[in-house]
Amino acid sequence: MAARKWFSSFFPTVKAQEEEDIVDPQTVLREKCAQQGHTSQLWDKYQACNERVGSRSQTAETCVEELFDYLHELDHCVSKTLFAKLK
Repeated sequence: MAARKWFSSFFPTVKAQEEEDIVDPQTVLREKCAQQGHTSQLWDKYQACNERVGSRSQTAETCVEELFDYLHELDHCVSKTLFAKLK
C-alpha cells in the first residue's frame, strides 16, 4: 500500500470518464450511404452476381469487380462528410 502511494506521487493516475455507447460515425454514414441511389444499385448488382456464381458448380467468374465498385462508391459517399464529424 505504501509502495502504491509512493509510486503515484511520481506518476499521476488518470481515470477515463464513463461514456455512453460510443458510436463510430463511419458505421453510421456507411449505413446511410448504402441505402442511397447509386450505391444501392451497385449492391443489388453485387448480390445478383453472387447468386449467379453460387448457382453454378463450375465457373471461373468471381464478383470481385462488383464488390470493388460497391465499396469504392460507398467509401466515396462516406468520405464527403466523415472528416467533418471527427474530433
